[in-house]
Amino acid sequence: MTMLAVRNDAGVGVTAGTRGERAAYGDRYEVCRGDPTVPRAVAAPGDHLGTVTHPFPPATDGASLPVSLIDRSRTRDGEPVGAALHATIERARRAEALGFHRFWVAEHHAVPGIASGSPPVLMAAIAARTARIRVGSGGVMLPNHRPLVVAEQARMLTALHPGRVDLGLGRSLGFTAPVREALGVASYGPDDFARDLADLEAFLDDAGPVTAMPTGVPPPPLFVLATGSGLTTAAERGLPVVVGGPLLQGDLAPLDDYRERFRPSRGCPEPYVIVSVDVMIADTAGRARELMLPEAWAMVESRSTGAFPPLRAQPVSRLTERQQSMVQRHLDQAVHGTAAQVADQLAGLVRRTGAAELLAFASTYDRMALAESDAALASLPLTG
Repeated sequence: MTMLAVRNDAGVGVTAGTRGERAAYGDRYEVCRGDPTVPRAVAAPGDHLGTVTHPFPPATDGASLPVSLIDRSRTRDGEPVGAALHATIERARRAEALGFHRFWVAEHHAVPGIASGSPPVLMAAIAARTARIRVGSGGVMLPNHRPLVVAEQARMLTALHPGRVDLGLGRSLGFTAPVREALGVASYGPDDFARDLADLEAFLDDAGPVTAMPTGVPPPPLFVLATGSGLTTAAERGLPVVVGGPLLQGDLAPLDDYRERFRPSRGCPEPYVIVSVDVMIADTAGRARELMLPEAWAMVESRSTGAFPPLRAQPVSRLTERQQSMVQRHLDQAVHGTAAQVADQLAGLVRRTGAAELLAFASTYDRMALAESDAALASLPLTG
């Protein structure tokens, strides 16, 4: 069996809330609460004195594979919507203690099931409550923002949290026609994205028509959330890519083309592929499958209602045969099972894609189970 290795400082099971923080941080719990009597070898979240990590860890034979998390601030039936944002921040704190490389957040507008509509705001809150983990967007959607605004937000974050900010960029439009109308963008193609990306880089490099503030701040690393055209744009501009979804299930020729066309840049001298995958780990394969179901039910419900709903402990209604098939397709695209089963599946995925890093996303109604899954993922012994 090919093994996957993740940098892990704690490697223990975690639960939600204060008890979860103590479990995740282990003997360093009081450090993370800001106890000044603890040696400064490990910084407390929020003091900005921790050792930051390189955005692109060098690939060497036998080295541990960087593994990161992305959290969409999923809302839950019966909870205040704002609770999802607080839960995202606490998950980021646990992720740092567990040794994950990055923690990213998403941008979705007017979606009942997702509380995060402003990645920079949530990134600022997370970075202020952590000390070392890289914090980023997965991603900022360029159709919704002017490049100058994105550049200045990124510079502010980088000035406040040097060496820790990532800027993932995408071109997805709003979920529904009314949302797209409210955002003022009805169409946005590959050429539009390439233009705005070039303008953003110019502002970050002090080469734009006006000066993005604050000055004197090195540009954060940029990442392209890529499909076919996005891969081409990233290769031409020498940028790393994040890929996932159907691309991973089919022909991987687009990844080969990205690597062949890649033009080295100052920030990224060689191709860098992050594979984004839905991961859930539990004590049994059956339990892991159960934990995947709330997200699958939400996907099915959105196809019927046009609105992506909060996570629920049970489906809102009895599923039809067609809906059951849709749930199964969702599960088939995810990686779930026991720790050993997930390690095997991820190892195969890394071999197939040549991934330099894994970006895991998962949602389930049970927050405690999600925290335990994160801890199990951080403990997997995986190499690239």
